[in-house]
Amino acid sequence: MDAAISRQLVDKIYEKRKAAALDLEKQIRECHQQGEQKRINQIIDQLVEMFSQTSNPLHIRNGGLIGLAGTAIALGVDIASYMDKFINPLLSCFIDSENRIRYFSAECLYNIAKVSKGEVLVYFNDIFDALSKLAADSELSVKNGAELLDRLLKDIVAESASVYIPMYPETAKARNEKDAQSSVLVDLTTSSEEGPKKAFSLAHFIPLLRERIYVVSPFTRSYLVSWITVLDSVPELELITYLPEFLDGLLKYLSDPTEDVRVATENLLADFLREIHDVTIVSRQFEHHAHAKEKYRSSSTLAHRHDPESGQEGESDQKSHQGSEPAVNHDITSELDDQDIGSWVPGQGVKIDFPSIVDILLQQLDGEHDEIQQSTALRWLAEFVSFAPEVMVPFTPRLIPAILPNLAHHVSMIQNAANRTNKFLFNVIQNLPIAQEAVPSPGASVLSVHSQGGANLQLQPQEEAADPFDYQAAVNELTIQFISEFEETRVSALKWLIMLHQKVPKKILAMDDGTFPALLKTLSDSSEEVIKHDLQLLAQISSSSEENYFKAFMMNLLELFSTDRRLLETRGSLIIRQLCVNLNTEKIYKTFAEILEKEDDLEFASVIVQKLNIILTTSPELAEFRRRLKSLENRQDGQALFTTLYRCWCHNAVSVFSLCLLAQAYEHASNLLYIFAELEITVPMLVQVDKLVQLIESPVFTYLRLQLLEPERYPYLFKCLYGLLMLLPQSSAFVSLRNRLNAVNSAGFLQVSPKM
Repeated sequence: MDAAISRQLVDKIYEKRKAAALDLEKQIRECHQQGEQKRINQIIDQLVEMFSQTSNPLHIRNGGLIGLAGTAIALGVDIASYMDKFINPLLSCFIDSENRIRYFSAECLYNIAKVSKGEVLVYFNDIFDALSKLAADSELSVKNGAELLDRLLKDIVAESASVYIPMYPETAKARNEKDAQSSVLVDLTTSSEEGPKKAFSLAHFIPLLRERIYVVSPFTRSYLVSWITVLDSVPELELITYLPEFLDGLLKYLSDPTEDVRVATENLLADFLREIHDVTIVSRQFEHHAHAKEKYRSSSTLAHRHDPESGQEGESDQKSHQGSEPAVNHDITSELDDQDIGSWVPGQGVKIDFPSIVDILLQQLDGEHDEIQQSTALRWLAEFVSFAPEVMVPFTPRLIPAILPNLAHHVSMIQNAANRTNKFLFNVIQNLPIAQEAVPSPGASVLSVHSQGGANLQLQPQEEAADPFDYQAAVNELTIQFISEFEETRVSALKWLIMLHQKVPKKILAMDDGTFPALLKTLSDSSEEVIKHDLQLLAQISSSSEENYFKAFMMNLLELFSTDRRLLETRGSLIIRQLCVNLNTEKIYKTFAEILEKEDDLEFASVIVQKLNIILTTSPELAEFRRRLKSLENRQDGQALFTTLYRCWCHNAVSVFSLCLLAQAYEHASNLLYIFAELEITVPMLVQVDKLVQLIESPVFTYLRLQLLEPERYPYLFKCLYGLLMLLPQSSAFVSLRNRLNAVNSAGFLQVSPKM
């Protein structure tokens, strides 16, 4: 540069440096007009030397920066030819220890970007990275200067990033070199066709964003969120395609201590979710249209094939059908083709990487992330299930262990989100069509028609359809939830299994698949609600299985009671009653009786028979069963039932006596009393007799008490009750039964003789 300009440009007084920069601007403009590129190169080298040497005094470095800004203004967009010379040294000044150097370097780049427009996008990654550091600068003036440059770059990106192609060989070369020097993702966008490379490359930028997204500074986070928002606002860039690359880091911003960062992130994530929804809907519409078009074309092809009645095909067939039908077909085809021609629809052709996004969302639910991240992840999953169920169905086995444990989360926000997600997913799977056993082979017709000898139908080879939902994997995950500490989780797992078994009873939950022991063990659960659902599932499996399954189930249940007496004592009645609600009561009692009749452990057999008898006598669920036992004289099947129970009930003396009273076999009951006299009358036996007397005073035996008014019809009833009275010691039960019998005596019923 001219010597006078050079001296004045390094003057200590700012006004003189500014005037020198204006003079340099004129000189550069003249050189440019005269084509003196060599001299311009020398001047730029001289300016770079001035501001890049940290040993130079501050006024010299500032002079170099203001001189470079003037040079850019003089050259206009042609500054792009020289950018490779100074862009890196200039960006190095962004991290200089001197505030004024950082400020003037940002101001210099602002002027360069303003005149170079889209050309500066070739160096976007370098500028973006340098600016991210200035966004957190401690000096307010530097931060303000950086914000001006940042806004200008955003305007350029929004206006040009999707279309601008470098116009200068130097910048085009720099663009290619940057792709070769740094990591570049595969371009997944719809605009990735071959041709001249654009100045801005999203595939080149995303690796940098993926690296920087994990910063902790709230200022830098705000900077990144603002840029992601800008890039997402340019539809042609299709930033949503690369969402998995930075979603994990972005979700962490939701728990940032700064409210501005949290709010901006929430808004950005809401925009992404809305965009995924829109893209999914648009994709589905295009798929339906393509399917309809293909279906119509296939049907048209079939319609123009060989006609079996005429025995003609090819051209003769087409000629015979000339007329209105081809015209109609042509119109429909044209209409379908016309639907392919039209304005571009936002979201058209955009790819959403659901598997990777779901992976990231599931990672947020491992319990180590903040509550806001967990609730947001669940909310996203719920939305995905809502608007893209066909995409989410294969993920169900992985979603179950992520959702169900959160149904009882102590934070209501997470609990509500988990319940909503679980409800949506449950309904989707419940309404999922069951895959057919077989489908036609691809490209093969199911029916083949032959013209000679009439129409011969031949089935072509078929193959099994692939089911998008892995039932067995889902069952395995649900079974694991049985050990959850939360009742809500265990209940929900059982509800899922009940629903799945209702859908495909032949596919899952067989007795030998390992699930059966887990279901049996769950009967020892501390929650009554869990036990009820477990029994419902076991009963459901039994109902849809072969007879040997049911008997094996009863045997395993009795074995469980035998080994876990506490379960029998605390939950035995509940378990047996619930089984009677869900299965055939007679079948249950007959199977129990047949098994227990051969039981070697007589003490256990006595205890379980006593339990079964009390349930039989008192439970409202068994009212119909009791009525059947009362009609022994009229029904042979009732007699057979009584006989089966009687043989088993003999394990417990009081229970078999109670069974006879219930079945109105009073004569036999009275005979049993003589046998009782030969037994050792123990305290447990007397306690049972005491309970039986209490039962006689209950509503269940109302019919028996009324029969005391007809001694001529039921003479052995009195013998039974008086015999029972003789067994009892002087106790409250003795007094109660004596008072009942005395009431009958005092009324004179025992003295009444039948009239002749």
